[in-house]
Amino acid sequence: MLGASINVVPFMIHRSVPGIGPYVLPAFLFAMLPALLAAFAYGSLASAMPRAGGSYIYASRGLSPYLGFIASFSQWFGLSIVIGVIAYVIIPFIRDVFIGLNWLNLAALVEDGIIRIGLALCLIWLFVYVNIRGGKFYERTLIPLMMLMFALGGIVIVAGYSFDHNDFAKAANLNVAMLSANPEQVWHWPSFFSAAAVLFASFIGFDSIAQAGGEAKNPTRNLPLAILLTIVIVGGFYFLFTSAVYHAVPWTYVAEMTKTQDITAPGLISPLLPASLSVAIILGAAIALINDLPAMLLSVSRLVFAWADDGVFPGAIAVTHKKHHTPHRALYLSGFIASIGVLGSHFAGDFFLGIDIMVTSMLVNFLLMCLTLIAIHRINPGLAEKISILPNRIMQVIIGIAGAMLLLVFLIVHTLKDLQAEVSAWYFHSTPIWLIVMGLGSVIFLIKMQHLKQSGLDTKELFENLPQE
Repeated sequence: MLGASINVVPFMIHRSVPGIGPYVLPAFLFAMLPALLAAFAYGSLASAMPRAGGSYIYASRGLSPYLGFIASFSQWFGLSIVIGVIAYVIIPFIRDVFIGLNWLNLAALVEDGIIRIGLALCLIWLFVYVNIRGGKFYERTLIPLMMLMFALGGIVIVAGYSFDHNDFAKAANLNVAMLSANPEQVWHWPSFFSAAAVLFASFIGFDSIAQAGGEAKNPTRNLPLAILLTIVIVGGFYFLFTSAVYHAVPWTYVAEMTKTQDITAPGLISPLLPASLSVAIILGAAIALINDLPAMLLSVSRLVFAWADDGVFPGAIAVTHKKHHTPHRALYLSGFIASIGVLGSHFAGDFFLGIDIMVTSMLVNFLLMCLTLIAIHRINPGLAEKISILPNRIMQVIIGIAGAMLLLVFLIVHTLKDLQAEVSAWYFHSTPIWLIVMGLGSVIFLIKMQHLKQSGLDTKELFENLPQE
């Protein structure tokens, strides 16, 4: 998942955290550390519990059924909202492609609010359909897109390191002295941690791997391997990409542009390239963003299916398509929440609200994964014995504690930043929205658990064992 994470967030971060200044790259590197620790926790747990619903299964079996559900419920909501945010953000990329092709009337047309919303909704429901069609159709859609976006992203890396700030000033007809001046920017720890917490969201793609669970071939080996390879390979690609853009484009210019418009990596670097290459990298970024949508829909729908299969969510959702054998009702529900994300991004006037909700959700979720790695030997020793990746108990505890501490710091800083932000209404703060979602999830869980107990089901046995494949 290489879309918003590298093409938008590391540059629009200047709007979300105005004090970060020239320290985006150090914050990016620092954000990789808790992500790497969480990836080790995910990889270890995936080796013992390769089932659909990944993070929910891990925490519900290795920590607490309630915490497993509530964390994955907020994760599902946060990621579903961000699917809508990404669909909404794709449209400016399409606009920039039209501008590059000199199709100015079409560019102006897609900027219209109603059309932008309509196009974003069409993208969401197109990829709901792709997911319903099943694995082979999904594979034929995503693998070519992935190869193309790596290739076109490589153009940005080469171009970024081939030019400097003076080249950019000349190409964009800007004042060289103004751009070359590096105003004194005082190191501010709260800004650094706030930016790192937001940039941490760039590394959550590996979570989607875990949600597919038993749908993978040889999941006990391949899921952990895919998670660890992803965090290393994609993390390295992210950093090269982001540092290349900042090598060519001064952060002062980036920060100034974010005050008045939504900016993207291809849009920033395109003045340095011939028109054909500019269009190509913008198209590559649009493809990368589009490529996020089916992967995220696959991830969140498996969470919903796993809850329903366990009986802690309406059972009607735990139904697969008669022909394609995919969880179509879970996909419909997730697509509906994603559609709300599109509308929220438009009417809030800033897509960072959706990203902030997702960051809070994922920080809590990853924190619980680290705690699960610590607690599983006491809570469920039978499953703990099946861990084949990082089986050493001492290493598990060290990684779990270090990851939990770092993620807790990120969560506190991110929450304080959100609560102290000046917004026009309380519902533009992500924290109260997240708390409302958590409250709703708690009510659903308590009601469904009561029904399970009244039906005579042994809930202790249910949450000690893995669901059937």
